[in-house]
Amino acid sequence: MKSQSKTWNDPILVAAVAPLAIVMLVFFLIPLAMTILLTFQTTQYYRLQWTWDLKIWTEIFSKPHYWTIMLRTVGMALVCVVISILIAFPTAYALTTRLKTYSAQIQILIIFAFLTDAVLKTFGWILVLDRQGVANWLLSYLGLGPEAMDILFTPTGTMIGMVYNLAVYPMFTIYLSLARIDRDLVLASYDAGASRIRTFFEVTLPLSRPGLYSGAVLVFVLSLGAFLEPKVLGGGTSPLASELIRQSFETRVNWPLGAALTIVLIAIGALTLALAAAFVFRRTPAARRELA
Repeated sequence: MKSQSKTWNDPILVAAVAPLAIVMLVFFLIPLAMTILLTFQTTQYYRLQWTWDLKIWTEIFSKPHYWTIMLRTVGMALVCVVISILIAFPTAYALTTRLKTYSAQIQILIIFAFLTDAVLKTFGWILVLDRQGVANWLLSYLGLGPEAMDILFTPTGTMIGMVYNLAVYPMFTIYLSLARIDRDLVLASYDAGASRIRTFFEVTLPLSRPGLYSGAVLVFVLSLGAFLEPKVLGGGTSPLASELIRQSFETRVNWPLGAALTIVLIAIGALTLALAAAFVFRRTPAARRELA
């Protein structure tokens, strides 16, 4: 089939791209530019002073406290990505292979849990993880002693809440990738003498990588901005970047500092994603060919 090349002189192409470009300009580029400009201002007596100054950036780069929280946030996000993928992939694989008969019902249950308010779900975990909660009651009933599980108001509790709220994203992206795999390719692998394990690693897994990568990116980006889970399940004992930014804006009324921390978090997240993309393209020649 003959391909047609288009240029920006084509009014149809401009009309198709214009709405998205306007949305990106109004809701992303302009707010981002205003946030960057705000980082060069100062505050005095809790009031914003419009003066061009590097005081905020000097404070950020001179105090390791900020970077400790930023690195902790990235670390928690990466761990959340790994755990979410480990949970989502087997679930999506089961929905497309072993549980086809009940796939629609299970998807409805997953969507229902996804649409439930995050505040209710997060506070609901307190009833499970509390020292007098359901988990400790069950462990005590099994003979493990009272208060055998003490993970509420710890980073582990924060991670449980993050994974519970975010694992559904890669679950659906991986499911869509697996559902699009041609069954004849799997059968051809079996006919060629490959085992189920080899077929999975050489056929199923490579073809499901788009959904896996997109789900991982979604979880990582959303984890960077996690706010409710560290506050409620973590008890604020190990605050993440979102809590630090909130305190800068609300408690300290230091808008330039909050804006600068926001830009730092965005930069760290973008750099991490860029490094991950470079690693993927370097190990996948087909991805490089498609990109070219």
